[in-house]
Amino acid sequence: MQDHPDASPVPADQASKPPLRVLIVDDEAPARTRLRDLLGDLAASHPTRISGMAANGVEALRLLEAEAADLVLADIRMPTMDGVELARHLARLPRPPAVIFVTAYDQYAVQAFELAAVDYLLKPVRAERLAAALGKVPQPRIPDAALAGLAPGERRHFSVSERGRILLLAVADVLYLRAELKYVTARTVEREYVLDESLVHLEEEFPQRFLRLHRNCLVARDAVQGVERVGEQDGVDAHWAVLIRDLGERLPVSRRQWPAVRQALGL
Repeated sequence: MQDHPDASPVPADQASKPPLRVLIVDDEAPARTRLRDLLGDLAASHPTRISGMAANGVEALRLLEAEAADLVLADIRMPTMDGVELARHLARLPRPPAVIFVTAYDQYAVQAFELAAVDYLLKPVRAERLAAALGKVPQPRIPDAALAGLAPGERRHFSVSERGRILLLAVADVLYLRAELKYVTARTVEREYVLDESLVHLEEEFPQRFLRLHRNCLVARDAVQGVERVGEQDGVDAHWAVLIRDLGERLPVSRRQWPAVRQALGL
């Protein structure tokens, strides 16, 4: 890259700051290289250091376990985990990095990004636009509702914080979700995971995947092996329960929810 002799001097406030640690996430290698080179061109006015480059959101989260970043430049459309789902996971970190989306979307999508207060770069990325976006860092945490508006489809993973790490739990592996105090427990065949999310929000996000059994429990529809009537015992009235495949567990169904459960299961 050539130096520009007419480049403006480094502002005093920029010179006193350490370089931003930037993680570049794009499934196309040329796009990653272009962003890296543009950041190098802007180093005089916006000092940065590349903390890593990843081809999708899953790779990005793994890299962040090894080294934190101040800024993530994330493509929207990527295999395995796209940029929007990645941003939703990042937002749950104790110190979430700023996120700038890189996109080839048309003008209508760009307006949606602006309304959601999420910065964006249109491909092909131009140095002036990148410099303007860097000038907005650090950015506030992106509201999860705004991210849901950009990608109204279901997530493919839940974020689980364990021992300072972010674990990715595949939504398809969850057999049921149960509210316990201020957390939600997600049960898989192997074990339980604690989610920092509300049961109501999960029910709204996954209406076709999870079915409410009672006020504290959602079950994955494809995890239901059958139902049975549990008779009166120890003073407890008879009620219906669903049988969970691979676990042999029974989850009670409330009287209020039973008509909806029966209809959903085609009984």
